[in-house]
Amino acid sequence: MSDPDFAMQRQQMTAEIAMHTIFLTGRLGKAALGRRVLDAMAKVPRHAFVRLELQPLAYANTPLPSGYGKTISQPFIVALMTDLLDLQPTDIVLEVGTGLGYQTAILAELTQHVYSIELIEELALDARQRLARQGCSNVELRVGDGRAGWPDHAPFDKIIVTAAPDLVPASLIYQLKPGGRMVIPAGLPDEQQLLLVEKDSHDTLSTREILPVRFSLLEDAEAG
Repeated sequence: MSDPDFAMQRQQMTAEIAMHTIFLTGRLGKAALGRRVLDAMAKVPRHAFVRLELQPLAYANTPLPSGYGKTISQPFIVALMTDLLDLQPTDIVLEVGTGLGYQTAILAELTQHVYSIELIEELALDARQRLARQGCSNVELRVGDGRAGWPDHAPFDKIIVTAAPDLVPASLIYQLKPGGRMVIPAGLPDEQQLLLVEKDSHDTLSTREILPVRFSLLEDAEAG
């Protein structure tokens, strides 16, 4: 498939995201995602972050297997989670769960710097190569237990977690700046909710349930 074909599919994907958002207006409280987010979704080549044999499905609004029992999230969920973060060009962001790097590349397009943690070394090495090929020079990636965050670079303006713990890890809350936002799926496997966690200037937390979701579980290094 040629680059123009992929570009057309990206435009179609973005239009489908916009329609899906309208359908969920009542739950989301708005009928459209931010323009910067949609522009990033239309620009970043999702086919560069999926397995070669799955490239024909890269722009379908569905999760795809990334290997090692993990998946790349459906485009709508990637767009929604990104939008909920309310990313600013000066933000320093922590991502827990690099996978093959697609969400990372979207974040890199919209922020100053992304620190991303992946538990599975093979995925991390693959993602690093894919991000480098796309020129994502504002990303630092390491292998490790995402539940612990990345204390050396904390606090973070925004935090995004792409796998689901039962409960929001206290270490990630601690590493969120006052005024910051975290988007994270959490809950028991059959009862996960996508959460928006906000910390105000006095370190007071508020949490809002956005949508029922189904994510891979956020594993810890000892369990692995």
